Amino acid sequence: MASLFNTTLVDTADHHAMLRDSVGRLVGGYGRRYFQDIVKRKEKPEALWNAMADAGFLGVHISEEYGGSGSGLADYNVIVEEAAAQGCPILSLVIGSICAPIIEQHASDEIKKLWLPGLASGKLRLAFAITEPDAGSNTHKVSTIARRDGNGWSLKGTKYWTSAVDEVDAIMVVARGETLDAQGRGQLSIFIVPPDAKGISKTPIETALHVPETQFMLYFDDVKLPADAIVGTEGQGLKHLFAGLNPERICAAAINNGIARYALEKGAAYAGERSVWKTPIGAHQGVAHPLAKAYVAVQQARLMTARAAQLYDQGSGEAGEAANMAKFAAADASLEALDQAIQTHGGNGLALEYGLADLWFIARLHKTAPVSREMVLNFVAQHSLGLPKSY
Repeated sequence: MASLFNTTLVDTADHHAMLRDSVGRLVGGYGRRYFQDIVKRKEKPEALWNAMADAGFLGVHISEEYGGSGSGLADYNVIVEEAAAQGCPILSLVIGSICAPIIEQHASDEIKKLWLPGLASGKLRLAFAITEPDAGSNTHKVSTIARRDGNGWSLKGTKYWTSAVDEVDAIMVVARGETLDAQGRGQLSIFIVPPDAKGISKTPIETALHVPETQFMLYFDDVKLPADAIVGTEGQGLKHLFAGLNPERICAAAINNGIARYALEKGAAYAGERSVWKTPIGAHQGVAHPLAKAYVAVQQARLMTARAAQLYDQGSGEAGEAANMAKFAAADASLEALDQAIQTHGGNGLALEYGLADLWFIARLHKTAPVSREMVLNFVAQHSLGLPKSY
């Protein structure tokens, strides 16, 4: 099937067309059926992950000094989107967009040398633990406490919705100090914690997501850490986080843009082939127009996402606004595209063999996470429109 999206409309670099083709060919060699089968058997896509690692796709946003290609988030956006466009939405790629930039921009030289080459090669992986049962969008409400303990640290608290803990070499954990300010907020710090450290317990969360990454509730019961487990400067964790949270939003958008592309490719092909009363259903505006409208929204979301990645690479202060808007737009556009593709297929749209219905919840996830649509609107209202803070 020829790609509907084989254009340079959203590319921000000359080599992006070639990169898209390379990623598409590699991941397409595995494809939607492979991904569905992995999820069904509750296995991990190790073969696909290793193939992407061997091709150098996992470390494009990491500096050459540490084994990456140094080409930035603009290239990584292409890779994440193309993988999802082949029916393989890999949430672990989003996690990679968070942890590596935080380490590269804020960690000690020792931590950089220890982790970045392995992250770039795919041989090492990190999970990211920030969300808590009572601290979702309000990061200031984090209750997991890191206190000084001799020459090291002691970690105590709970984390929620931490992905892929069963697949990683360590967990990047956001915690606060013991002292609270007048507004009840603690200064944040970031730590790298072994997943098998004494005092950690993990409970899988049963979800509706059809993805290979398992979500976990984590409990830290007086987990002892060495002094050098901290990433960056004590108490500066909130500032450090933004090195990773804007890429996270961009890459979440990229996953949804890829899902939307996959859905529209399938929907348009089916509408052109499926005939009722001797006429392809795509000849009817009642079918064609909703697909066309969805296509417009998807292309707009892809443009915003590519621009957000470009601004981030340039170190622009406008990257935060663009990343938030990209995530917002991509979530809505992908759900519209997926819904119309399912509707176009009729009853077949709900059959798993067509590969559409089981994408619904991962697309819907990014309307809520990594930042809710309501918090995006709060951000835009306050920072873009200059309106009074509402919360």
